[in-house]
Amino acid sequence: MLEIIKSNTKVDFVKKFGITGIGSMLVVIAALFFVVTKMQYGVDFRGGAEVQAKFNKQINLNTLRKEMKTAGFAGISVQSIGDVANNEYLIKVPAKEGDLNAVTQKVGETLKKSFTGSGLEIRKVDIVGPKAGSELRKSGFLAMLWALLAIMVYIGLRFDFKYSPGAIVALFHDVTIILGIFALTGTEFTLQTVAALLAVIGYSVNDTVIVYDRVREHEQKYVGKTLAEHINNAINETLSRTVLTSGTTLFISLTMYFFGGLAIRDFFMAISLGVIIGTYSSIFVAAPVTLFFDKMRGASANNNKPVNA
Repeated sequence: MLEIIKSNTKVDFVKKFGITGIGSMLVVIAALFFVVTKMQYGVDFRGGAEVQAKFNKQINLNTLRKEMKTAGFAGISVQSIGDVANNEYLIKVPAKEGDLNAVTQKVGETLKKSFTGSGLEIRKVDIVGPKAGSELRKSGFLAMLWALLAIMVYIGLRFDFKYSPGAIVALFHDVTIILGIFALTGTEFTLQTVAALLAVIGYSVNDTVIVYDRVREHEQKYVGKTLAEHINNAINETLSRTVLTSGTTLFISLTMYFFGGLAIRDFFMAISLGVIIGTYSSIFVAAPVTLFFDKMRGASANNNKPVNA
């Protein structure tokens, strides 16, 4: 089997957990701040109108955005959908409940006026009220919450419940940082983003399970060693597999991000970030949290021992 990193490496990961733990905590706090103060929600979650328009010739996206902004549409999002040769575009316009019909009508009028002779055809108009958008946003976050809880139960049944907190903290770490980057860069949070984050959760927990599985093997095989030693050995032995798997996945997701078109760019931005952050967290978040709770449990057991008279 191809090994970029030899399985007999002896890197002391446990020794680095203190520094990486503090760093991760600071990044998560900063990410939460950006999510609360700067997150831009898409039309799916804040309410508005989506207009799918088709032309008989290619329209420059920047020109289309400029014309819509000149017409007074603030916070508009324009992207190409389907094959480039189809010349189809999706225009998302935020609007209040009472303005939705008027806004969609104005979008159509602006397109006809600005692109006369381009064979404009309005293929579809979707309207999402602010109340419905709020419900979708709530459902999106609940979907991620239920996924985390289900994974916690799975880890507990598959291994031991002492591993569950590490997996959940690692997943919370990954999702929070990705959302923080989205907020910081002004990337809209949409239903597509929720789908990407659920995929990231699945990918990240798979990476964590690989490490946990090797830790459990070592606990059964090398009785008497500490959990810290088992974790160090497990991470070193799986390091080559982690680098190869994550590198291959990252290469594909970055390729799709740069060459897949605007319609899927945000999705693969989240996936690419998830691969990088998830690989880091499976080593430097999940493992140290498990080690921390194991020490806490050991200290609690010692404190509860009866004192001999």
